[in-house]
Amino acid sequence: MAANPGVRARPDSLAFPRDVTRIPQPDLPRQAGSEAIAPAVAVVSSTGEVAADRRGQISWALVEFARNPYLSLILIFVFPTYFANVVVGDGVRGQEMWGLTNTMVSMVVGIIAPLLGAMSDRQGRRKTWLAGIFAIMIACCWALWFAMPGAETGLPVPAILMLTGSLLGCFLISEVFHNSMLPSIAPTERIGALSGLGLSLNNSGSLLVLMLMLFGVALPASGIVDWRFLPDYPLFGLDPGKQEHNRVAGPLAGLWLLVFIVPFMLWTPDRRSTGVSMRQAVLEGIGQIRETIRQARRLSNVGVYLLARMFYNDGKVAIIAYSGIYAAGTFHWQLVEMLLFAMLLTPFSIMGGVLGGWLDSRFGSKAAIRITIGVTALATLGAVSCASDRVFFVPFDAAQAGTLSAFPYFQTLPEAVYLGLYMVLACFITAAFATSRSMMARIAPVSMMSQFFGLYALSGSATAFLGHGMVTLFTATFDSQSIGLGSAVILLSVGLVLMQRVAEERVPEVV
Repeated sequence: MAANPGVRARPDSLAFPRDVTRIPQPDLPRQAGSEAIAPAVAVVSSTGEVAADRRGQISWALVEFARNPYLSLILIFVFPTYFANVVVGDGVRGQEMWGLTNTMVSMVVGIIAPLLGAMSDRQGRRKTWLAGIFAIMIACCWALWFAMPGAETGLPVPAILMLTGSLLGCFLISEVFHNSMLPSIAPTERIGALSGLGLSLNNSGSLLVLMLMLFGVALPASGIVDWRFLPDYPLFGLDPGKQEHNRVAGPLAGLWLLVFIVPFMLWTPDRRSTGVSMRQAVLEGIGQIRETIRQARRLSNVGVYLLARMFYNDGKVAIIAYSGIYAAGTFHWQLVEMLLFAMLLTPFSIMGGVLGGWLDSRFGSKAAIRITIGVTALATLGAVSCASDRVFFVPFDAAQAGTLSAFPYFQTLPEAVYLGLYMVLACFITAAFATSRSMMARIAPVSMMSQFFGLYALSGSATAFLGHGMVTLFTATFDSQSIGLGSAVILLSVGLVLMQRVAEERVPEVV
C-alpha cells in the first residue's frame, strides 16, 4: 500500500493522526460513524478503510483496561481461592471443579469462535456483538456478590460455576471481535504499537484494581500489618465475617467494565453494516468456513502460525497460571503475598506492552515473537531453579542467611530471585501477546479478519488444556513442582521451531 501523502509515518512509535478538519472521502471505504470525522487527508487503515482518529484508536485500546479486572479478580487471584477454600470448603475439590468448568467453556468457545467471527465478517459490525457480550459480563459479575458459603444463604455451587463459566466464555468471545477491529481502525505501521498500548492499558487497570483490593480491603481485613495509611476496616463497610471482602471482587470488576467501555462505545468507529440477516450470516459463515478448509493449502502460512501460537501460547499461559501455585507450595505464600506478587508484576506487564510494540516495529512481528519466546524460556528455567532451600539449583540455608529486609513479605533470597525472574517473565509474556495479535492482523486475509481472529481464539483457548495437562503430567510423574512448571519450556520450544516456517506476509484472499 502506498504511503499516504501528508501523513508522516512513524513506525517506531504510536504516532496517531492529528485531529483535523474532516471532509468526505468517496474513494475510500468508510466505517460506521466516520462520515462526519473523516480527515482532510485520509489516513488509510490496514484493511483499506478510513482509519479511526486518535480518540477512536485510544478508545479501542481502553477496552483492555476495562476488561482486565475480570482476569485479576475473578479468573486468577481472588475469586478462585475464595470459591475453592470457602464456598466449596475443600481446596482440592474446588480447584478440580473450577478447572473442569474453565476447560469445558474454553473448548466450546474454541468450536464456535470461528463461526461467530465468520458471521461478523458477513454482517460487518462488531460493536453490536461486543455491547451484548459486555452486558452479560457486567450482570454476571454483579451476581457473584451472592456467591456465599452454604447454598442455603447464597447461590448454589452449580449456579456460581455457570456464572464464572459464562464470564470466561464471554471474555474469550469478546477477544475475537475486539481483536478483529484492530486492522480496520489503524494504519499498518501502527498496528503493533496500538496493540502494545492496549496491553499496557490492560495491565494498568490490573495495577489499580489490585492496589484497591490489597490496601483498601485485603490488608485491613487480615490485620497482619499495622501501617498508618491503611484504613482500620475494609472500605465500603465490607464485613469480613460475611466474606464480603472476597465477594466484592465480582461487583468491582463489573462496575469497572461498565465505566470504562463507554469511550469505546462512543468514539471507536465500527465497520458499516452489510445488511445481511442473521440467518444469512450463519449460512454464509458456515459456507465461508467450508471454503477456508477447502483452500487450506493456500492459507497454510496462517495455519502454521496458529499451530505455533497454540504451543507457545499454552506454555506462556501455564507459566502465568501456575506461578502462584508454585510459590504457595514452595515459599508458603498466602493471599496477601499473592496480591502483592500480582501487583509488583503489573508494572512490568505494562512495560511489556510497550516493549512488544517497539520490538514489532523495530524487528517485525515474527522476529519479535521469537525473541519473546527465547527470553521467556530462559527466565522460566531460572524461576523453577528457585525454592525455599535453593537458588539456581544451588543449596541455600535460609535460616543461616537470615532475612533480606524488615519488610514482612518476600524476605529470603530465593523469594527475591523468583520475584525478579517473574518480573522479566511478566514483561516478555505480555510483549508476546502484543506481537502475536499484531502478527495475525498482518497475515490474515482482510475480508475474513473476524473469522481468522476466531481461529486465533481457537488456538489460544480450545487447546488451553495442553499447558495444564503438561504441567500436571510432569508434576505427577516426577513428584516435583519445579519439573512440572518447567515442562512449559517444552511447549515454548515447539512453538519457536514452528515459527521458523511462518512468513510475515498477508495470505491471498479466498474467493
